[in-house]
Formats: sequence, structure tokens, C-alpha cells
Amino acid sequence: MNTPRVAKITSAMPHPPSGIANSVAAGILEYIRKLDLPAGQRLREQALADELGVSRSPIRKALQYLESAGVVASSPNRGFFLKQRAADLMRLDMPADDESDEALYMRVAEERLSGVLPEEVTEVDLMERYELSRLQVQRVLNRMGREGLAERKPGRGWVFLPFLSTDTAYREGYRFRMIIEPAALLEPSFRIDKAAFDRIRRDQRAMLDGGIEKWPRGELFRAGAQFHETLVAASNNSFLLESIRNVNQLRRLVEYRVNVDRSRLYRQCEEHLMLLDLIEGGDRVEASYKLRQHLDVARSIKLHDADEAADGKPSSAPVEVNV
Repeated sequence: MNTPRVAKITSAMPHPPSGIANSVAAGILEYIRKLDLPAGQRLREQALADELGVSRSPIRKALQYLESAGVVASSPNRGFFLKQRAADLMRLDMPADDESDEALYMRVAEERLSGVLPEEVTEVDLMERYELSRLQVQRVLNRMGREGLAERKPGRGWVFLPFLSTDTAYREGYRFRMIIEPAALLEPSFRIDKAAFDRIRRDQRAMLDGGIEKWPRGELFRAGAQFHETLVAASNNSFLLESIRNVNQLRRLVEYRVNVDRSRLYRQCEEHLMLLDLIEGGDRVEASYKLRQHLDVARSIKLHDADEAADGKPSSAPVEVNV
């Protein structure tokens, strides 16, 4: 199969002027992917600044950097425009940056999951602990707030929500998915979004064509989460979709703590393609039954690995991240 031509930032490209510009550029790419923006879409600086919780200055620097990488183009007096569709940017390589928002986000999440961070923190606490600026800490906390992982206290400080730090919630999340996802396929309002289904089918095939071995862990997780969210989205029930997205966020944080057995992903991708065939062929009842089986097998494996990771033991059967 011919895979889409993908833009790639390599060591030959100019390095971002600062860690902030790098993390903002990564945030812009995430925004483009989330909204599935088409080529030619105008990227408004103020909208991006509001979305990422920063001023327009770092947004402009990040856009200039993405322009040098061939992702966006600028036009005098008109601003920046996306040069490639969101689907072609799924495997865009950003330079590693230990001080990026993503790295800090995962470190805060990991230390909360492991009990190192208390339930309540202040921005100053995190600034001193990680030796970062207030702006960097605020961006991460604001993102956690948007994703339902933390909330601002009246007055000052932040509180992490309980499910962020409990393995019990992870277990309950899988049982919840086994109830919600198969049922979503049977909703009378279920309608296939052809473009969205084609997109997740391309992702699964691209994984089978080499992506399983080459893609970074975060990209593998994204493809799996997007697959399941797309199926639920077809139910046209916003409550079901928002619930699955929340569970996937928790799943991401917990699963980043364990190893990845990429060899298992071949079967997972094949099952995903089989589910798409059943749904698009009109057999949603059989697809619902198969989806529940698919989730139940993943649940039993992942809970075993999550238990070992929580105990500090090496996992004898590393976890998949695509389910």
C-alpha cells in the first residue's frame, strides 16, 4: 500500500530558538491533528494562543519554525496557512527536548501516579521542584485542567482529581469501555463517517506496513485511541464520545509506565481492520460482539502488566498501546 508522504523535521532543519518554541510547535501540531484541519486552513495566532494558554509571541515563533520545516506557509498581511492536511502530519518528528511541555506533563503525571506528588500543589511548588518558569508550569496545569486531570482551587493552588492516581480507576475504566463501546455500535443514531473511517483504516494499515516497529509509543497510542473514539463517535451521542475520551486519557497515563510489546500489535491491527469490515458491511451486531471480545482480551493482559509496573517489577508480558 502507498502511504501518504509525510513531512519530517530532521537534524538538518534549524533548531527551535528555545524549549518553549519547541513545545508550542508541538502543541500547534496536536491542535491541527485534533481538529483534522485540511491543507490551506488559515492558522490564526490568537486562536492558537487561546488554545495553548500562551501569548501570541511564542505562537508566532513556533509558526515560523514550522514554516521552515515545510508544515505551514505564510502570506504577507494574511498570516499562516497549513500546507499539508492533518493526516499527513501524524508521524512528524519533532526534536527531542527534555524541557518540553509534553515531557513535563508526563513527569508530573508519573510522579502523581506513583504518589511522589501530593493531591494538592501550587504553581510555586512545581516551579521549585522542576526548576521551570511559571509560564511552563501554568501551561501544563492548564492542559491537565482541560483534560479533566486536575482543577484549580478557589484562591490558589491546584488539586489532582482522584482517578489520576488510582489503579482501581484504570481497572474500572476497562470494564466501562466494555459496556460503552460495543453498545455504541448498536445505537439507532449510528452513522458511518466515511472520511473518518478511511482515516483510521489508513492508520491501521500503515502500522502493519512498518509503523508498528518504527512509530514512537505516543503515536501508536494515538492511532489506537483514535480508532476506538471514531467508532464511538459514529453513534452520534456526544456523552458516549466524551466518556471514552476521558477514559483514554487515564489509559494513556497509566500505560506509559509499562513496556510495549510491539509484536502483539499485529494482531490488534488485524482485529481493528476486521471490525471496520464488519461495520461497513452492515453487520454491527457481530461487530459489537467482536469488539467486546477484543477489549476483554486486552483488559486481562494490560491489568496484569499494570499490576507489575505498579509493584516495580519488570513486566514479563509487555503491554500493547493500540487497544
